[in-house]
Amino acid sequence: MNIEPLPLAATAALNTRIVFVIELARRLHQFGTAAPRLEDAVSSAAQRLGMRAEVWSSPTAIILSFADQAQGDDSVAQVTQVIRLAPGDVNLARLCEADAIADGVIGGRIGIEEGARQLRALPKPLDRFTRRSMVLGYGLSAGTFAVLINAAWPDVFMAGLIGLVIGAIVLLAGSRPRMAPATEAGSAMVATLIASLTSAWVVPLNVNLVVLASMIVLVPGMMLTTAVRELSAQHLASGVSRLFGALASLLKLIFGVVAVVQILGWFGVATPSVQAPAVPAWVQWPTLPVAGAGFAMVFLAARRDWVLVALSAMTGYVVATLIGHTFGPAFGVFAGGLVLAAASNVYARITHRPGALVREPGIILLVPGSVGFRTFSYLAENNLGTGTHTAILLVTLLVALVAGLLFGDLLVAPRRSL
Repeated sequence: MNIEPLPLAATAALNTRIVFVIELARRLHQFGTAAPRLEDAVSSAAQRLGMRAEVWSSPTAIILSFADQAQGDDSVAQVTQVIRLAPGDVNLARLCEADAIADGVIGGRIGIEEGARQLRALPKPLDRFTRRSMVLGYGLSAGTFAVLINAAWPDVFMAGLIGLVIGAIVLLAGSRPRMAPATEAGSAMVATLIASLTSAWVVPLNVNLVVLASMIVLVPGMMLTTAVRELSAQHLASGVSRLFGALASLLKLIFGVVAVVQILGWFGVATPSVQAPAVPAWVQWPTLPVAGAGFAMVFLAARRDWVLVALSAMTGYVVATLIGHTFGPAFGVFAGGLVLAAASNVYARITHRPGALVREPGIILLVPGSVGFRTFSYLAENNLGTGTHTAILLVTLLVALVAGLLFGDLLVAPRRSL
């Protein structure tokens, strides 16, 4: 958002300005903005509209207090608003639209009442093309992730196919609020059932690998990373809430897998243990653009930003892989986070658009969600030794990624909150 305040917007009625800022906060939360960036963005917007705002954000609520700057520095809050919200999901297209509306209001190109109306109109239903591309994105993400973790060709095919099914389940749950809390467990059950029956009756598969790859979008690696970022920024309430929300999502995924395994065991369905040769190593490189396109669809990026989102995801993975081969995976993840954070800040400075377009999809292949899933899987199987080892690896990778993002912000200071 632009730095200079506009006197015209700042002279509107106080209640009109408050309504606009509240609507902006609501939309930024709904479109997946982390607490530190949301609080900074909303406070900055309020200041440029002639108000002083105290903002407190958590994954499920926002509290805002407003005071008119015209009454001086000693004025007390005149309006306090409490907003109860469901946890937001990353929606890059809508986030960019909200940012553009805020810039337009602050810059005088959009009237403040018109800006509030446009913000209220943002959460419209997805059109047919977006719904189909989202489902396709789940399938592409699952299949390409299977390639990146050295799966065999049958595993890659089944992971992509099951990913399409899970994408359809997630899309269906989005329009049925009562179904949404069970999405992770239901998806895990469906993925495990399809993979196990296919392995038992059609073609032998590495079931554990197929299930993990097919559910990779649902594994809350991004949520875990955001939680640690918020904790490191001293946003303790939001960080702790998000951390336990991520753990709850992991537990639901593990429950779905374990439940189906137990049921199939009761019916005597056995899945053969296979060690099929992995796809050739060179296949990973042409797979990266496809993975990037899949993540662009999953993150609901605007079509004009698909290339940018794909390049961001590819850049993070390439940097982490190349440096990780020499200095170890933790340092590779650190380097990937540093490059992406700096690049996102440079992009935001040059284009005056949210750096999240580069930062969020860029780290998707770096977040240790799969390690977290494996940690809980081992613990559910009472394999405490391996589970403890992967838990330590999970913490190490999380710390390395968050440190990289923090140092990237130090390398290139962010000029925009988003």
